[in-house]
Amino acid sequence: MTRVLLSAAEASADGPAAAVATALRARLPGVELEGVGGPALRAAGVSLLERMERLSASGLVEAVGHAAIHLRLLRDLGRRIRRGRYDLVVVVDYPGFHLRLARHAAAARVPVLYYIAPQLWAWGAWRVDALRRRVRELAVILPFEEPFFARHGVRSRFVGHPLLDRPAPPSRDAARTTLGLAADAPVVALFPGSRPHEIRHHWPVLREASLLLRRAVPDAEVVVAGTPEGVYPGGGAGRIWRGAKDVLLAAADAAVTKAGTTTLEAALAGLPMVIAHRTHPLTFATARRLVRVKRIGLVNLLADGDVAPELLQGAATPVAVLEALLPLLDPEGAPARGQRAAFRRVRSVLGEPGAGARVAELAYGLVAA
Repeated sequence: MTRVLLSAAEASADGPAAAVATALRARLPGVELEGVGGPALRAAGVSLLERMERLSASGLVEAVGHAAIHLRLLRDLGRRIRRGRYDLVVVVDYPGFHLRLARHAAAARVPVLYYIAPQLWAWGAWRVDALRRRVRELAVILPFEEPFFARHGVRSRFVGHPLLDRPAPPSRDAARTTLGLAADAPVVALFPGSRPHEIRHHWPVLREASLLLRRAVPDAEVVVAGTPEGVYPGGGAGRIWRGAKDVLLAAADAAVTKAGTTTLEAALAGLPMVIAHRTHPLTFATARRLVRVKRIGLVNLLADGDVAPELLQGAATPVAVLEALLPLLDPEGAPARGQRAAFRRVRSVLGEPGAGARVAELAYGLVAA
């Protein structure tokens, strides 16, 4: 029997990892899957050794509080690997944890497939050597990543972006009905992030920006993409939607979002956006010295241009957010039309649906070799 360890240690990796698990079961009937993840991975039939909610963090300072949990889990998983429990280790995103896990696997001569590569093209290029030594194959989701890693001697394959495998979103009218919004009201979606520290950094700015927006556009509706456990103190001009994100993306006319995958989700929904991103001052100061790219929004990186305005750290003030947002509320205005045209170009470079199945095929090749 083939045994695979599948690790998705944060919420954004849970769905893509589950797609791999489902495809791997179809490709390898009887495969035994254990892992680290969340509800999607569990629903895909993976026996969870640890839940991702206890692990997830981003940023140098924010990760410190999770160190003890990481070390304990790495020790436990390393012991399982050394005892010959697994034929393959598949890790998804979250490099701070997974590169260490890959070291245990490489030392035990267990092949590692890394899905959703560390963004070493942006910062942390010194880790390429460790990646090359510890990872047998890399499944990348952005088109420029395959040549980047190939230049550094890392075996990699572009598999397409997992966002393309999501179900079709609801129509605009259906989404607005679900949210209880008027069909003709200007609607702004706010995406402060899902992790507690992201909400803590972004929510005060977005809350004040929403109040300014309601003064400038009295009939505007503001809806915040909330998490089930998220806390959003001080009210604001809008309401919290704790349901599916695709409903809000379909209903809105414009969005304000933190950097990250949400920018790409909004682009695929054709939703004009402003990117407002804040983090711990020490994390930001360190990143300024290390980051090698000019833009942080994925949609801007893929478009190779300043498509969506980026307001970073101290520049992300409520007034600046409002000034960048207001032109996007006119769907026929040049700013909104220009963004939507760029989003169509971005979609064209993301490959075809079926990323999970392609990753499972790579996994099968490693265990069958």
